[in-house]
Amino acid sequence: MNSSRPWLKNYPAGVPQEIGPPSHTSLTDFLEECFDRFSNHQAVESMGVFFTYRQIDRLSKDFASYLQVLDLEPGARVALMYPNVVEYLIAMLGTLRAGYVVVNINPLYTPRELESQLKDSEASVLVLMENFAASYQSIANNVLVKQVIISSPGEMLGLKGHLINWVARNIKKMIPAWDLTGFQHCKFKSALAIGARHHFQKPQIGLEDIAFLQYTGGTTGTSKGAVLLHRNILSNVMQIEAWLNPGLKPETKEQLQFLCALPMTHIFALTACALLGISKGGLLILVANPRDIDNFIQLLIKHPKINIFPGVNTLFHALIHRPEFKKVKLPNLLVTIGGGMAVHKKTADHWQALTGCPIAQGYGLSETSPVVCVNSPLEKDFTGHIGMPMPSTDVAILDDDEVELPQGTPGEICIKGPQVMAGYWNKPEETAHCMTSDGYFKSGDIGLVTTGGHIQIVDRKKDMIVVAGFKVFPNDVEDVLVQMSGIKECAVIGVPHRKLGEIVKAYIVKDNHHMTEADVLQYCKDHLTSYKRPRKVVFIHELPKSNVGKILRRELRSL
Repeated sequence: MNSSRPWLKNYPAGVPQEIGPPSHTSLTDFLEECFDRFSNHQAVESMGVFFTYRQIDRLSKDFASYLQVLDLEPGARVALMYPNVVEYLIAMLGTLRAGYVVVNINPLYTPRELESQLKDSEASVLVLMENFAASYQSIANNVLVKQVIISSPGEMLGLKGHLINWVARNIKKMIPAWDLTGFQHCKFKSALAIGARHHFQKPQIGLEDIAFLQYTGGTTGTSKGAVLLHRNILSNVMQIEAWLNPGLKPETKEQLQFLCALPMTHIFALTACALLGISKGGLLILVANPRDIDNFIQLLIKHPKINIFPGVNTLFHALIHRPEFKKVKLPNLLVTIGGGMAVHKKTADHWQALTGCPIAQGYGLSETSPVVCVNSPLEKDFTGHIGMPMPSTDVAILDDDEVELPQGTPGEICIKGPQVMAGYWNKPEETAHCMTSDGYFKSGDIGLVTTGGHIQIVDRKKDMIVVAGFKVFPNDVEDVLVQMSGIKECAVIGVPHRKLGEIVKAYIVKDNHHMTEADVLQYCKDHLTSYKRPRKVVFIHELPKSNVGKILRRELRSL
């Protein structure tokens, strides 16, 4: 099956409908060419300290050499648990260059969630910031990690780093207590020093080798690792670059500046900010904690030359509602990209009024590396839809029988293109379930093609909850809740929230009449990542069920 592709008649000027296969032998071959081409350019600013492409090249190669010293098996998985700091980039690029697989881990994960991902990926190495070492220590005896590499706050930032380290250690709870002798580990700088003393052996890496295991809730709620090949990621970088180029002013000779506020362990920021930025020889401005809005605004004031600003609706909303944001001037802003969750028109209009730049809303998934569709950077105003498919990307709107629906009729968004994953890690049945008979990935999202050829999201898989851009699946939360003593049954749904888009609401049948909402919320705080935690708890005598005993969440939504 090939979709009718009605968008092509209105495709943006200057954007090719197709891109050829990558000319590089791997993503690492491409990145190393960028290091050489832009060696004297500034590559990264992290907490006010700059690193050139030459420095990132050397440091990531030293990290790769250290991994090779460990004598890992071919295709070994290296898990990275970091906020947006330069150590993450060094470790991510070094892992790829050593020929291993990057497993990105959300640094906000609880020990239970960390253990689950480490076990599923069978990671040989864990690299993390000291702030999160206590989470690993509590589950260290349950997982088979060969080596742990730990960096201290500010470790790579010279004299400024010493100050950051001192502050982190003298402010209570910034670094939770953990035992250095509790497990085998190596300091990050020591790993680099060891690597520098060994000759780097460039491995044979091909386009069909795995680059990333990017974990996602998938379409059923079970945690799954999307297998992203070097070809998938490199193709998506090429697609985004081709889409973006018409929006770049040809007379602009200055280096492009990319704001990296979204976590680079998330596929959106990884590809559409970090890797795209490197491909353009851009400066990546890293924001370690975008939730600190006051300091974030101060950073924006100091960087008026920012050109590319990816974000999510909640971030834009938080910024524009601070009076201090009026001091921010971004005259060089070329494109603001909104993804991860729906962008609200009110937020988009307010953003454009303050910055002069519309939000170009896009759409993608971990399974698609991630970008599938995005609005053209040439759009003058917020459109409300998610734009058109990337070059070489086919989107079909199908019914439950995998029959293509007429233009304007809602159905499941299904995707075919070079950016679509190879499958789910060690889950062949799940992989088969998410693909159509002729190779389209079934997104689980409901959309349609407008008369102008744009893709519009109508709804999403009915039970999925999106909190500030993060996907939350009821089964995942319910599986944790039912382990709490005193809970007989439970079900969770998403309810609208002005700032976060949605929040999790839990309905609980209890067999302990002393249990309170506060008890449940504290339990969730101890066992769930913040965005998965219920914000509202309702105790109920009986959950609505079908005649076969299935909980009817749709009836809970009407309560």
